[in-house]
Amino acid sequence: MTDKETKFHSGFAALLGRPNVGKSTLMNALLGEKISIVSAHAQTTRNKITGVWNGDNAQVVFLDTPGMHKPQSKLGEAIRQSTMDALDEVDMIVFLCAVNDPLGAGDRYILSLLKDRKVPVILALSKTDLISKEEVLKKIIPLSAKTGENLDELMKCVVKYMPEGPKYFPDDMVTDQPERNIVQEIVREKLLTRTRDEVPHAIGVYTEEFSERENGKVYIRCTIYVERDSQKRIIIGKKGSV
Repeated sequence: MTDKETKFHSGFAALLGRPNVGKSTLMNALLGEKISIVSAHAQTTRNKITGVWNGDNAQVVFLDTPGMHKPQSKLGEAIRQSTMDALDEVDMIVFLCAVNDPLGAGDRYILSLLKDRKVPVILALSKTDLISKEEVLKKIIPLSAKTGENLDELMKCVVKYMPEGPKYFPDDMVTDQPERNIVQEIVREKLLTRTRDEVPHAIGVYTEEFSERENGKVYIRCTIYVERDSQKRIIIGKKGSV
C-alpha cells in the first residue's frame, strides 16, 4: 500500500480494574512517561487521566480510571461514577487483573458492569513478574508494566479493535493534563507514600504557583489540604522533615 492508501486507526480505551492492580503503572509504562501517579494505597487515582499512545498508523487515547469497587462513602460513589462515565466514552476496555490476587468479589462486580457493554473487552493479567513462567503461560495476555513484558502484544491487540479515525492529538503529546495538575498529583503521591496510613485519601493538593525564574529553574508552590488540624503535624513532619 502507498501512504495514501494506508488506513489510520484511532480511538479511546479505558483501563479498568480493582484498586492496586497496576492500571497507572501500566499506562506510564505504555507511554514511557510518568503521567498517572502510583501508590500502594487503594484509590490513589481519583480522576480519569488521559494518556496518548502513538504507533504506526494508529493512535490510542487511554483513560486511566480509578480502581473499581462497591462504594462505601460519598467520595467512593463519586469515584465510581467517574469510572462509569469513562466507560460510556470509549471504543474498548482493557480489564486488568493482577495474577497474584485470586478472583474475588471485586472482579465479579466489575464483570457485572461489563456484561452489557457493546465494546470489545480485553482481559490483561498484570504483575507477571511476581509468579513463575510456568504459571504465566497458562494465562491470557500476561504482562508486567514493571519489566515491560508483553506490552507490545497488548498494544497490538488494542490497536486491532480500534476503528478507523483521525489523529486526535499530535505525536509529541502524551497527556491532556496540564503540568500544574501533574505536579499536584505527584506531590500527593509522595505524601501518601511517606505518611502511609496516617493520612486519609481525602488529602488534597493544589498548585498555587508554577513559574520559571530568571535562573532558568522552575519554582513550584503547592497548598496541601487536610481534614483535621492533627494531620498538619504528620504532613509537615518533625521539624519540617517531610
